[in-house]
Amino acid sequence: MEKSKLKFASRAIKAGQSPDPATGAKVIPIYQTSTYIQKEPGKTVAGYEYSRSENPTRTALEKNLAALEGGKYGICFASGCAALVATVHLLRADDHVILGDDVYGGTFRVFDKIFSKVGITFSSVDMTNLDAINHAITEKTKLIWLETPTNPLLKIADIKKIADLIKEEDNKIMIAVDNTFATPYLQNPLELGADMVCHSSTKYIGGHADVIGGALIVNDKQLAQDLYFIQKSVGAVPGPMDCYLLLRSTKTLQIRMERHCYNAKKIAEFLEQHAHVQNVFYPGLVSHPQNHIAKKQMRDFGGMISFVIKGDKKNASQFCKSTKLFSLAESLGGVESLIEVPSIMTHASIPHEKRIALGITDNLIRLSVGIEDVDDLIEDLTQALR
Repeated sequence: MEKSKLKFASRAIKAGQSPDPATGAKVIPIYQTSTYIQKEPGKTVAGYEYSRSENPTRTALEKNLAALEGGKYGICFASGCAALVATVHLLRADDHVILGDDVYGGTFRVFDKIFSKVGITFSSVDMTNLDAINHAITEKTKLIWLETPTNPLLKIADIKKIADLIKEEDNKIMIAVDNTFATPYLQNPLELGADMVCHSSTKYIGGHADVIGGALIVNDKQLAQDLYFIQKSVGAVPGPMDCYLLLRSTKTLQIRMERHCYNAKKIAEFLEQHAHVQNVFYPGLVSHPQNHIAKKQMRDFGGMISFVIKGDKKNASQFCKSTKLFSLAESLGGVESLIEVPSIMTHASIPHEKRIALGITDNLIRLSVGIEDVDDLIEDLTQALR
């Protein structure tokens, strides 16, 4: 049976992971080597020359992630930010980027503090508003970078409508979707018209808070070749141990995501009814303004919840310090539940005025719901709210 025709859980375990030809080892080995012996000058044994350029463990991971996203080419990096930077390296000075208005703070920082110095400009746009996107396009626009669901407000952008808009205008603009929150199990942007998918594989793909990584997945051969060249030249590559850990984790991605989604839905419904909670942001709730889009383009609604607690910064801080099962920490997507205040933590690099305008207030809480027993998690939130 062709691996491309297998369903998700089977692809997660099989894609890119043939037995080691040297020993027959079932699990892909950790090829902990910097260089490779050549048969003669310029003639390699198996196509590998130097591990910054390529490594068999990394190759297996790249094939695996590409298969999970329904793409042809995977390119892995040392972090999600490194994957983002590789994408921007495709651009030139004076090019323009349309950026989602509530993207991850680190993404905003890269454009605002790093690439602005070399002449790349950007506009922050609400990606749920097609007219706003269309209005922001200029003759210099070369990239649209969006998250869906967004971080931390969990807004949902209609990927297909955005892709159709770009095609209608006959613009040669690349659409890149950060699919970190949704994962390949819940959403496949390439199928909806995106040119590129980005992941911080540190999060749900890794799933155990023990590895940092990033990945880009594309279908276009020339785009893939350009990104492989940037990967090799810039050198922000993951080590073989990191790739091994990520390959271990993709095997359980589906069953983990099913539990993340189940727990998050229960907790979102609980929070929505709680007297001390002002507002809940979760795409699976009927009250979510883009719930209908989420139903259309996602298989389920993910493990992330944001909500506004009644009170101020002090109340939010005290609440986060009072949880027992939810650990106060940045990052997300692991099996253990995390809690944070975005305005002070993950999104502190965004200017205060911009945060307030977006709704990232000091009493906004973000939960990364893990796979613990959901009743225990709800009890923990109950006692902290009390």
